[in-house]
Amino acid sequence: MNSIVKFLATSGLLALVFTGRAPAQAAPPAPNKNFHIYLCFGQSNMEGFPIRDAATWAELQKDVDPRFQLLAAVDFTPSDRSALKEARKAGAWYVAVPPLCRPDSGLSPVDFFGRTLVANLPKEIRVGVVSVAVAGCKIETFDKVGYQAEMAKWAPGDFKVNIAKQYGGNPYQRLVELGKEAQKTGVIKGILLHQGESNSGDKEWPNKVKAIYEDLLKDLNLKAAEVPLLAGEVVAKDQGGGTAGMNAIIDELPKAIPTAHVISAEGCTPANSLHFDPAGYRELGTRYAVAMIPLLGLKPLDRQPVIAPPRPAAPARGGRGRGQGAPPAAPAPATTAPGTPPPQA
Repeated sequence: MNSIVKFLATSGLLALVFTGRAPAQAAPPAPNKNFHIYLCFGQSNMEGFPIRDAATWAELQKDVDPRFQLLAAVDFTPSDRSALKEARKAGAWYVAVPPLCRPDSGLSPVDFFGRTLVANLPKEIRVGVVSVAVAGCKIETFDKVGYQAEMAKWAPGDFKVNIAKQYGGNPYQRLVELGKEAQKTGVIKGILLHQGESNSGDKEWPNKVKAIYEDLLKDLNLKAAEVPLLAGEVVAKDQGGGTAGMNAIIDELPKAIPTAHVISAEGCTPANSLHFDPAGYRELGTRYAVAMIPLLGLKPLDRQPVIAPPRPAAPARGGRGRGQGAPPAAPAPATTAPGTPPPQA
């Protein structure tokens, strides 16, 4: 008899027998407010243009502060192409040694966005990023409603098909799933976008981005005033940008989304007419970070953010935006064990 009572007590069933109620479960740990999360999405420049030179890769992979973390969006295998020496599992945290998007991607603005933040934020704050990007895609690829219609236009042999498959066939949903996972240990502070080359000339682009932004806010239970959107320009006209005319449309984004901020790409050096080179990514990523720091309520850096200048007012346009955004708010790299949260500060 005693052994039965002991079993019921240790298994929690004794409380159920005498009270009719199951024992209370321990609440999950609260997210760490000092772990700042950023969701990043877009096309090839958000992936990062691949780097073929091993020496350049080795230099870029050195001395990443362990306070800068990556929540892997796909499985990574070591690759000669990237010189990545560690395997990564989708949904696990790692020190943010590039590449951050996928094993075959390259350096991106996200790298020096995160590095610049951790170098200038208080030491108790860590930065985590999620990167989901599809080279060559239109913004519609991330539309919660219209992504299937967009992907249906792709030919079976289109390289974008295989990229999307790595995200379960739905890049937007993968971003949301990883955002929810990140919220278990941290707090989402911003959303980064770099896209536009494949929508060049599309005047409805700001409204399409607005719809995606609002869906992300809703699906992740976020407030626009607390989670700004930072969008970077494409390779600029002064650098021979092949779609530089798109920047005039990108610069209209804050008119559609009051909490959006556009980061100028003027002077960011290119690898070709569509992609930045490592120095260009470094500069552009730094500009994202310089713009973000005062939005966190912290003292701006001495270096002024390079924000795209306002354009003349455009005629009002209709769009598929789902409501209005809120007004603007006044050591050596070490891998975290797969499947575990990053170390606490």
